[in-house]
Amino acid sequence: MDIVELCTYALSLDDVEETFPFGPDVIVYKVRGKVFLLVPLDTTELQFNVKCDPERAIELRERHACVLPGYHMNKKHWNTVVVDGSVSATDLKGWIEHSYDLVSGRRRRS
Repeated sequence: MDIVELCTYALSLDDVEETFPFGPDVIVYKVRGKVFLLVPLDTTELQFNVKCDPERAIELRERHACVLPGYHMNKKHWNTVVVDGSVSATDLKGWIEHSYDLVSGRRRRS
């Protein structure tokens, strides 16, 4: 997954807006005014922050070296994911959608 695919996917979700409240170096995606995805533009490797159920957040960190506690975020509820090729684009999109679902209150599609 590259940044274009990531951003295109985020914007494909219902009611999403792309904002830059922290300046030009971080894209912030919101659903109904609430943040669910942050994408820093000043990193060497593509990475993003997503909200996550606390138990699932720990599980993902234990299973995947590319999943870290949320950088500059509440580490109980947020993960930073480094897009290093070790996880499929399908899984990455699933984690973004999980964050979207948590923030929007939407029930996950099956």
